[in-house]
Amino acid sequence: MDLFSKTLLLCLLLILTDAAPAPQDAAEKDNISEVKEEDSGPALPDRCAGIEFDAITPDEKGKTLFFKGAYMWKDFHGPAQLVSESFKEIDDIPNAGHISAAFRMHNKANPDDHDRIYLFLEDKVFSYYEQVLEEGYPKHINEEFPGVPTHLDAAVECPKGECMADSVLFFKGQDVHVYDLSTKTVKTKTWSHLPACTSAFRWLEHYYCFHGHNFTRFNPISGEVNGTYPKDARHYFMRCPNFGHGGGYNIPKCSEVKIDAITTDDAGRKYAFAGPIYMRLDTRRDGFHAFPITRMWKEVVGKVDAVFSYGDKMYLIKGKQVYIYKSGAHYTLVEGYPKTLEEELGVEGPVDAAFVCPGQHTVHIIQGKSTLGQVLRERFLDVSLTATPRVVARNLPFVLSDIDAAYCDANGVKLFSGSKYYQYPSATILALSKIAALAEPITSEMLGCRD
Repeated sequence: MDLFSKTLLLCLLLILTDAAPAPQDAAEKDNISEVKEEDSGPALPDRCAGIEFDAITPDEKGKTLFFKGAYMWKDFHGPAQLVSESFKEIDDIPNAGHISAAFRMHNKANPDDHDRIYLFLEDKVFSYYEQVLEEGYPKHINEEFPGVPTHLDAAVECPKGECMADSVLFFKGQDVHVYDLSTKTVKTKTWSHLPACTSAFRWLEHYYCFHGHNFTRFNPISGEVNGTYPKDARHYFMRCPNFGHGGGYNIPKCSEVKIDAITTDDAGRKYAFAGPIYMRLDTRRDGFHAFPITRMWKEVVGKVDAVFSYGDKMYLIKGKQVYIYKSGAHYTLVEGYPKTLEEELGVEGPVDAAFVCPGQHTVHIIQGKSTLGQVLRERFLDVSLTATPRVVARNLPFVLSDIDAAYCDANGVKLFSGSKYYQYPSATILALSKIAALAEPITSEMLGCRD
């Protein structure tokens, strides 16, 4: 097993408990082997003593803000500071209590709202961008979110693809008020099986309900809880003396990277696969983290050989089988799958890489690394995804060798081989090329590794 996969497997061992380790910036992961909560002085609250947070939200740059009373913490280590130092208008309301809920808006259809930080104080809501209060705020909660109750306990954003539509979940007691941002309507659910959340937090498609100094991970549609919960937040979401869940994780060097597959689905979610884990790549500002493939695609155990997306479906190829998942709030295995590669695509396995270019209906398949230990000449196959039955429409010799993964976007085709990649303007130029393109080193911008 290569060093990159071993390093990610270490990360996997840390998360098999179904909880997320405290996210870190790449620089922090590189330079900090053991980080302890800084001395905050006797006058400041100490979250390592066990605090029930009033609200948690990422800001527009991906830094996580924790609120308690008149104080807040910026990110996962460091001392408390006054909320009013960053959000000065909060103190302008006389005799008000504390911030009781907060979230970062996800509403790309409305750029004036997208990425704004919403803070809730009794019956008022504040909207901030880069710590500057937006014009017209604060407002009454019902003016901004009709049908949502006041004096909330918690709130968390839920983008389309994770919820059925771009939404916000508002918590009050055991009730969850699901606010649809496009229709401005509310549906109320009662999740009596979930602890009463005093704050809620979304990180890399995962949802956490904080209660006391513990947290519980839940499904944002059903409220379902899987795994052993609650867990102590001090082990995962902050750095405290005598707490932790398995030691430091160092991001691998880009020269050590090797992936098995890479793809972007129709919702714009981009994933890389290496061994039994996957990593979300389009959420860079909130950090990178590896998760078991079975967390998202339950029926696929172990590594995959190739992955591609077509329409609202994702194809995961493993050995001689194809698993097809329908994308949506969660990936759902299409009934009747897995099927054999030959039955589904008219191709005999194994497959080294596969990709579909945006707006196209042909999957391009690269084969030829080896069959039963025998090294073969690489081939470039085209299969029309609109044909019935699906058969190989074109089979060409291929100029490159030892390709691990590939994907296509508006900028062309990228093919990965170990820690290098090749880029071509289009699939057609790639297929007809007689001379290999110049190999370039993988960068941190591409895969979150260390340059």
